[in-house]
Amino acid sequence: MEIQEPDPKRPKMSQTTTTSDDEDCDTTTATKKPRYKRRKIAIFFAYCGVGYQGMQKNPGAKTIEGDLEEALFFSGAVPEQDRGHPKRFDWARSARTDKGVSAVGQVVSGRFYIDPPGLVERLNSNLPPQFRIFGFKRVTASFNAKKFCDRRRYVYLIPVFALDPSSHPDRESVLASVGSENELVKCLECSERGRKVVGIMGKRSFESKVSVDDREDVEGESKNIVQLGIPSNDEAAILNSEVQEEIKATSNNNNIDANNSISEMIKEEAAILSSEVDAEIINGENSISEPVKVGAAILKSEAKEESMASSDNRHDGNSISQPIKEGSCFQDNGTSESTPDSRASAQNEPGVSHSEQSDKGKNKLEKGSGFCYGDKERERFNRILGHYVGTHNFHNFTTRIKAEDPSAQRFIVSFDGNTIVTVEGIEFVKCEVVGQSFMLHQIRKMIGLAVAIMRNVAPESLLETALLKDVNINVPTAPEVGLYLDECFFSSYNKKWRDSHEEVSMKAYAEEAEEFKMKHIYSHIAATEHKEGVVALWLHSLNHRNYPDLCIGDNGAASDGKNGEEETMAD
Repeated sequence: MEIQEPDPKRPKMSQTTTTSDDEDCDTTTATKKPRYKRRKIAIFFAYCGVGYQGMQKNPGAKTIEGDLEEALFFSGAVPEQDRGHPKRFDWARSARTDKGVSAVGQVVSGRFYIDPPGLVERLNSNLPPQFRIFGFKRVTASFNAKKFCDRRRYVYLIPVFALDPSSHPDRESVLASVGSENELVKCLECSERGRKVVGIMGKRSFESKVSVDDREDVEGESKNIVQLGIPSNDEAAILNSEVQEEIKATSNNNNIDANNSISEMIKEEAAILSSEVDAEIINGENSISEPVKVGAAILKSEAKEESMASSDNRHDGNSISQPIKEGSCFQDNGTSESTPDSRASAQNEPGVSHSEQSDKGKNKLEKGSGFCYGDKERERFNRILGHYVGTHNFHNFTTRIKAEDPSAQRFIVSFDGNTIVTVEGIEFVKCEVVGQSFMLHQIRKMIGLAVAIMRNVAPESLLETALLKDVNINVPTAPEVGLYLDECFFSSYNKKWRDSHEEVSMKAYAEEAEEFKMKHIYSHIAATEHKEGVVALWLHSLNHRNYPDLCIGDNGAASDGKNGEEETMAD
């Protein structure tokens, strides 16, 4: 039997044999597309919040996260398939800032491609100048910028003049002070939300700012006074046509009927004010309740003589009221001192022109109001801020959170205002607050109530009332422009991983952060106050008309949020 040999196998082509051309092609491909690994890092950065709708990404809005995610993609830190999907690269933020709020020590974490070197430079090239990446640090795989953050420190810059009770007063206080020794200066430049004292305050404030050399004749002077005394277009919508006619009639010196009409209006204003003042008792060292009562009584009884006297003074070319000259200095004891140098210092203030101050209503410290943030004021302000320290229910200092919600309980580590910062001629009190976490508008509302107490609009006892669980009150909210996130702390993480990982802190970027803060954040806060007078306008709203709950501590009554019953609160 013959044995058949198996068919010879077809020779296979070699899988390892390559030509020289193939070798060159593979080498080129390997050079163009190196394989990098993702690394868990913490990114430190700062930004000025103007123009942004907050930190958190929101479809259809310009946000900090939106710009940062796009910069990470264009810098090669995030691949194409993960673009717009932050959960895929373990995204987390240490703090969430509101609209218009800035930050100096913000931190985010995630898994990114950090190679090749130069990620920080690539990120900054894809971001606007008001957005600065300081650097990044390698962290553990389980690191989360939100969960591992122990404390946050925020800073609020409040102008010193905001703590002065005589600076930018409300309409009722100015009206009641007419004729008294404590006569207040009406802010002619500030709109006061469209409300002005007709026929008196506008002309009085303007008289004090016009030098004798600039007056050509009495008739021209009266026309200028009345023209500036007329409210703006926004304010005219509030005043009716009859009041406008009366203002126009006042410009004619021979029209006595117009003066009588204004006098009648003043009497009505004084009558309403005197009835309301009796129900408002403001506690504090610099209480203005008594001057308000005296001013209301004087205004009510001498309104007609005041109107006639103002008409005679316009004919004579004399100043309408001497006690309210711009150089007047209202001391704590309520007396008026003449300070001639104050006007010169106001005009020669470095960094700010006199026209900007008069047009936008800065009147820093009311130009010689006698108020300064000394030891006594600092001690009182820190005592007020100290009421917030500890664990409290802050349901009255936020929105959309009820008192029964456990998230309303927050712990404040410290809150003080010991430092004075001068930026572009404006003095600011640097209020630093450190806490575990904060709710929406919480810091701005805490500052708002503290300023109201410093200005004697609310009693200090109202702070204890506002922190009660079963009391609902409306707390004023300070403007957002002065608030910024200063630093986030990761003490527990650094203590646990100090032997194997870098410290997660801003120490390495302190100088760069300070430079960015002064160039972008501080300058923006001062420039906004110079141009728009945000704080000055807000101060006019701090009164019992807009915030009736601010007098709860006076009469001892507080509203119960559950059943609407009134409870007696200790003063």
